[in-house]
Amino acid sequence: MIGPDIDRLIQLLAKLPGLGPRSARRAALHLIKKRDILMLPLADALATAARTIVVCPICGNLDSREPCTLCSDPRRDDSILCVVEDVADLWALERSGAFRGRYHVLGGTLSALDGVGPDDLRITSLVQRATGTAVREVVLALNATVDGQTTAHYVTERLADCAITVSRLAHGVPLGGELDYLDDGTLATALRARRPM
Repeated sequence: MIGPDIDRLIQLLAKLPGLGPRSARRAALHLIKKRDILMLPLADALATAARTIVVCPICGNLDSREPCTLCSDPRRDDSILCVVEDVADLWALERSGAFRGRYHVLGGTLSALDGVGPDDLRITSLVQRATGTAVREVVLALNATVDGQTTAHYVTERLADCAITVSRLAHGVPLGGELDYLDDGTLATALRARRPM
């Protein structure tokens, strides 16, 4: 019914997160219809990214330069290091504009079910960065999942001998959240982490 080139495009688009076969077909049709203003520039941007994007050897961020823009920025605070699971988490924190220190991307979380152990993550390089520099605090900005919490505990144990403070992001009621819509775990965590007004 459709040609092999279009089918290949659909199959590749369907591999993207959030796109199933139906959404991939719609996206492919849209790209084909907008070939000159969307498909060709997108193809060029993908080819350029495939050639130029590298993993920063210091923090694990993705950029077209080594070290990355964040590691090269002299205005950032070297004394605080924020540990995240993935580059997407780093980008989310940067969008907030609330953090001006340095980052360290682990590349995932510990997961016995998925066969991910400490050697599969960038934990050793984190310990080296925390002990070999002017770092005074490590902020664990890991997801509040079982794997995220397991990783946070493991990293905390690995950093126990360092003369630094290890902290984590606060958990609880989100800004603008209504108590009636929150799950029991979030409410319990918020109650335990309460602070004086």
